Amino acid sequence: MVPPSPGGTVAQSRVPRPGYGLCLYPPFLLPLLLVLTSLPYLSDALAAPKFTKIPGDQIGVSGGVASFVCQASGDPKPMVNWNKKGKKVNSQRIETIEFDDGAGAVLRIQPLRAPRDENVYECVARNSEGEVATTAKLAIIREDLLPFGFPSIDMGPQLKVVERTRTATMLCAASGIPDPEISWFKDFLPVEPRSSLGRIKQLRSGALQIENSEETDQGKYECVATNSQGVRYSSPANLYVRVRRVPPRFSILPANHEIMPGGSVNITCVAVGSPMPYVKWMLGIEDLTPEDEMPVGRNVLELNGVRESANYTCVAMSSLGIIEATAQVSVKTLPKPPGTPIVTETTATSVTITWDSGNPDPVSYYIIQYRAKTPDSKYEAVDGITTTRYSIGGLYPNTEYEVRVSAFNSIGQGPSSTRVEARTGEQAPASPPRNVQARIISQNTVMVRWEEPEEPNGQVKGYRVYYTMDPSQPMSLWQIHNVQDSTITTIQSLVPSETYTVRVLAFTSVGDGPFSDSVHVKVLPGVPGQPGKFKVGKVTDTSIQLTWEPSYTKEGIVNYELLYKPVKFGSLVRLLTFGPRASYTVEGLRANTEYSFSLAAISNKGIGAFTNELVQRTSQASMNFSVNLATKTSVLLTWEFPDSPYPYHFTVSYNHQKMEVDARLRKAVIPNLQPDTDYDFKITSPEGNMGRLRHRILAKTSPLIGIRRPEIDHTRDTETTITIILPSLENRSPVKNVYVVVVPLRRARGVIRHLKNPDEMDLEELLDISQRQRDSRQQKQVDLRRAYITARFTPATLPAFFTLGDQLDYGGFENRALEPGQEYVFFILKMYGASPYTDPVIAPDSDPQPLDAGDGLIWVVGPVLAVVFIICIVIAILLYKNKRKDSEPGTKSLLGNAEMMAHHPTDPVEMRRINFQTPGMLPPGFHFLLRSKCHPPIPITELAEHTELLKANDNLRLSQEYESIDPGQQFTWEHSNLEVNKPKNRYANVIAYDHTRVVLAPIEGILGSDYINANYIDGYRKQNAYIATQGPLAETFGDFWRMVWEQRAASVVMMTRLEEKSRVKCDQYWPTRGSETYGMTQVTLLDTMELATFCVRTFSLHKSGSSERREVRQFQFTAWPDHGVPEYPTPFLAFLRRVKACNPPDAGPVIAHCSAGVGRTGCFIVIDAMLERIRHERTADVYGHVTLMRSQRNYMVQTEDQYGFIHEALLEAVACGNTEVAARSLFSYMQKLGQVENGEHVTGMELEFKRLANTKAHTSRFVSANLPCNKFKNRLVNIMPYETTRVCLQPIRGLEGSDYINASYIDGYRQQRGYIATQGPLAETTEDFWRMLWEHNSTIVVMLTKLREMGREKCHQYWPAERSARYQYFVVDPMAEYNMPQYILREFKVTDARDGQSRTVRQFQFTDWPEQGVPKSGEGFIDFIGQVHKTKEQFGQDGPISVHCSAGVGRTGVFITLSIVLERMRYEGAVDIFQTVKMLRTQRPAMVQTEDEYQFSYQAALEYLGSFDHYAT
Repeated sequence: MVPPSPGGTVAQSRVPRPGYGLCLYPPFLLPLLLVLTSLPYLSDALAAPKFTKIPGDQIGVSGGVASFVCQASGDPKPMVNWNKKGKKVNSQRIETIEFDDGAGAVLRIQPLRAPRDENVYECVARNSEGEVATTAKLAIIREDLLPFGFPSIDMGPQLKVVERTRTATMLCAASGIPDPEISWFKDFLPVEPRSSLGRIKQLRSGALQIENSEETDQGKYECVATNSQGVRYSSPANLYVRVRRVPPRFSILPANHEIMPGGSVNITCVAVGSPMPYVKWMLGIEDLTPEDEMPVGRNVLELNGVRESANYTCVAMSSLGIIEATAQVSVKTLPKPPGTPIVTETTATSVTITWDSGNPDPVSYYIIQYRAKTPDSKYEAVDGITTTRYSIGGLYPNTEYEVRVSAFNSIGQGPSSTRVEARTGEQAPASPPRNVQARIISQNTVMVRWEEPEEPNGQVKGYRVYYTMDPSQPMSLWQIHNVQDSTITTIQSLVPSETYTVRVLAFTSVGDGPFSDSVHVKVLPGVPGQPGKFKVGKVTDTSIQLTWEPSYTKEGIVNYELLYKPVKFGSLVRLLTFGPRASYTVEGLRANTEYSFSLAAISNKGIGAFTNELVQRTSQASMNFSVNLATKTSVLLTWEFPDSPYPYHFTVSYNHQKMEVDARLRKAVIPNLQPDTDYDFKITSPEGNMGRLRHRILAKTSPLIGIRRPEIDHTRDTETTITIILPSLENRSPVKNVYVVVVPLRRARGVIRHLKNPDEMDLEELLDISQRQRDSRQQKQVDLRRAYITARFTPATLPAFFTLGDQLDYGGFENRALEPGQEYVFFILKMYGASPYTDPVIAPDSDPQPLDAGDGLIWVVGPVLAVVFIICIVIAILLYKNKRKDSEPGTKSLLGNAEMMAHHPTDPVEMRRINFQTPGMLPPGFHFLLRSKCHPPIPITELAEHTELLKANDNLRLSQEYESIDPGQQFTWEHSNLEVNKPKNRYANVIAYDHTRVVLAPIEGILGSDYINANYIDGYRKQNAYIATQGPLAETFGDFWRMVWEQRAASVVMMTRLEEKSRVKCDQYWPTRGSETYGMTQVTLLDTMELATFCVRTFSLHKSGSSERREVRQFQFTAWPDHGVPEYPTPFLAFLRRVKACNPPDAGPVIAHCSAGVGRTGCFIVIDAMLERIRHERTADVYGHVTLMRSQRNYMVQTEDQYGFIHEALLEAVACGNTEVAARSLFSYMQKLGQVENGEHVTGMELEFKRLANTKAHTSRFVSANLPCNKFKNRLVNIMPYETTRVCLQPIRGLEGSDYINASYIDGYRQQRGYIATQGPLAETTEDFWRMLWEHNSTIVVMLTKLREMGREKCHQYWPAERSARYQYFVVDPMAEYNMPQYILREFKVTDARDGQSRTVRQFQFTDWPEQGVPKSGEGFIDFIGQVHKTKEQFGQDGPISVHCSAGVGRTGVFITLSIVLERMRYEGAVDIFQTVKMLRTQRPAMVQTEDEYQFSYQAALEYLGSFDHYAT
């Protein structure tokens, strides 16, 4: 210890230490101070310097670097200096870098010069307590004289850019003998990992790993390798630590809200930045968020009981700035009354008004109310008016109206304005003068009188009376007599004994009105005038009553003369004369015929003028309906009807079904009935001259009676005959007659035309045809291709064997020869004579006047004869060929198929299929026979061949098969047609069949509340597996979510976008964010995952009044094109797999919709159901399932293209199988793929790759690429872009092919067109390449090749190396180049010379791909993929990443495949290399070109599994 100096002060060390300073003590404290300072634990002991780091001798290499590190400790802290030969070091090449406040120093010599720098260097440390020194010797060896084992740097650190808090790794690898030790220098100072508390580590490999990097880590790093032979320094590399500093911005702006008075609202405001900003709410200058509760990033303002409108401000603040956004909360009120309307214009039929809005707040629309100022008139309204000027049209002329206006907003209608009155202008009269009469008052004078017009349209100024002796002349040649202020006049100077025709019109100041009907008068005193008000009274089918008012005459009327005739036969005029009366009934007329009538009165002085012709049709005659035949599934109605050229229709209603019939046919078969069932048929006709026709008939169908099926005896077949073995009948059988019926099959375009169910056939017609065919005189009238009876037997004469076509007579029917080459169906009809029903009681038709429902119905109890059609045999479709050998095998196989029964007779779907047969579907026997012949289920082993057959000859068979599917439109849809439900149908013709519609739980008091346009659809062996519905309308959102809740559905499949081709296809029925309430269901959006071809949204559902919450997923397929169908089914099948994987097994039906809910929806359901069937039965039955669906909802599978797409999808699914595997199982799956398959000589991996190559692209897919002007732009002739996915450039006027580049859009995992795959540019396409990058906003380019490999050009150098270059319009400036361990990063500034706009384009060139084969490890490539995608995210670019190798398919395909696969592994934990590559190949041919590349993709995915942090976002 140093003793105190005189003067009473103590001086501490020269360098102040923390917490200490220079102190002066007064004398009286010295003794105490001496005591205290003598205590060792109360003060630090001073110490002389001591070295903590001693520099060692070094052997450096000439031109290299040497660094000597020296550090000392002591108290006070020593200062360290370096000396050479006793003098302080001083040279440009020799530098001293101090650290630890001067207690340490590094002597750095660079570059080393021998022998100048070879010396002993001295490090000296001093403080007030002493001084110490140490030395180190430097030896230098020339590079060419280095000893064996001298250290060598194999890999030095590279420039690295890392974001703050991320991990930075500076690589270093060295070799030498012995193995050198590696150490690190940063900014010429040694790096001490131990002092970083584990944040900085030196790895065993020598690399320096810096975790949680900070700004202080930025600097120049060197790696030093040292062994006994010497020291070697690496080249320095900079580490840049990028600190993101982003001022605050709003990611979710606060939204404006309209609420009811006293309502509540939550307003969300979200801001982001770096550092993250604080967010608060303000109202005016008042802070609504307390300072100490201010949240970071997100603030939700909750407002309750709001009564007044106000603006609320969200403020986000950080050290980089303050931003504000305002949300307006408007409290709704009813609108105020508009200003008093002003009449601006009137016409005869309209009034135009304008008004002032009177409302400061916006209104939805205005409502105008108006009425005529008459005692009984009521207000009429016009709503939806969005302007403050409107013309009210359709008014009566010359009428005074009062008008008022009110406003309407989202709350309702406000009070009306003050009324304004207006009178419409005059117009010419709209109707003629009424009741015009003319009578003789003297020998040449006639008096004419009339009444005012019904619609004068103003003040009648007068009348014009036109008269003539020749009414055929034009009106301009008639004589005119004008009358004013009177409705009676006389016309004088007429020619005696002539008949005049008189017509009168009224006129106003605007013009003349229409003429009255003609009145005829004979100028002969004493002759009667024309009878008045001549009209029709009661009408029947044979009579018409006429009525009139008697003519005026002084002489008295002695008779009337009536002329009448049928209108169609004008020459058959009849004359009737009868005495004075006011009515007359004309009898003996023909039913349903038009007649014309004209009447004149006769006095003693002669006959007066005839009336104008009156035309009337008689009513329809009584029709005497009856039931002629009843089978087990049909009834034949017959009736009487006269021959008529005019169609007349009536409707037969039964069991909620309707059938319209033309009465002229006189009979109708009612099909599809149930056996042994009572039916009540109601027959009605529309209103007509004959009144409403109403009848009622009761009938019962025949019971089911089983019978053994006949068989075919092939041993007796000839070219024109076939022998059948008939079943025997019991003697006590009630059967009277057995008929054998032959049906020649007819084809249209190769497809069997509609074949009637035997129960639909008319026995009368069959008997008539068969007998006419037997009569040689009528042979020419008979269509020999119609069904006919070939034989009749009684039970006693029924043979055991019967030969069809032997040309003999059986029971009065000719057994015609069968025609070679013709196909036939045969069956047996059995007629039961003893009817279990009573004889008919037929009541005569009453006079068919209009009746109220239920009154006056005619009861006919039937039938006359009960005939049971038993389908005993739908035996064979015989295709006779001229060569018998050809026919036999076919017959046998067909019969084998005919024996087929349903796979699952108890399967509810098969039962429904039978229960809901359509006329196009067949009864069980026909059903399986024709299906076996034309449309049987297809085994999956034959599916490819079957699909090729359908597509042959330009899809001829596909077209025929699709057209033959029954449309299935004979079911009722009464609920869809109710007026209250019509607005709920998106399309008027797409309705919901009653028998399969989804019935909602009705809401009390709301008519139609149980209706939604949706139908249950069966799946594979599961009834009601799906619900097919239309895209919801705004007014049906509540019904839709009610259905989801009531059906306990977990999945909604949406097969359309909201808008396509600028047309709304579906309204958005879910919330964009947060919660919305639809009807009684609250729907909350929990999650949205948007992928390239589909989107998955997860909702939480809560129904009011229930405590339960349910989760529902919506799967929206977004890749269905606006026109037609997807080019490939691959994306759709991936979508379907996701739906299947996510739908719980215990969930309700899958709800599927597109726009109408029939086309794409039908495709989804059929493909899903068929994939299930294939899984269980190994067969597909598309035809059968589409037919079944159409019996449940109309139009299902709407187009032929869709029908073809279903086959393509099933074919691909069968061919490709399931290759998806959980990420955790990838290793075992790859082991399995590596094994040789049973019966094969190749591994599973090879087989899987070969399956990819099964589909070859047709040349028609390459259009532009094959044009002569473009062929030279393709690097390889066989690698070209598909026309549908090619990247199009903006065409240059006058330059053919200027829109072409060999590049294809490729979908990413989440982004459509996320990548552009292109070839390495050629010299002649370099300008096009830069044009593509600019026009498609692609700012990242991935290059996966060297410019030359294996001695060949793989890619032209399309970028400038040192100075800027111009490529057409674009100037490209090289800005920077970074050499990374596995890749080179180049940055370019690209400027459009036309407008000066600039962008930065970054090119990543991967340099570690070997010239032959693939990389040994995927780790480096995975790292590279991660860097590319991180850069894209970091710089926020929206455009695609452009990827190229040489041809743009091999390594390019691997890069994009792994990009998609790795991202999917992160999000879904699933891998499917096969389907990913297959999807890529649908967008560009040959993607992932070799099996090695395919296997490398698997290997890299496996390596990635353990290192998810490499790809962290």
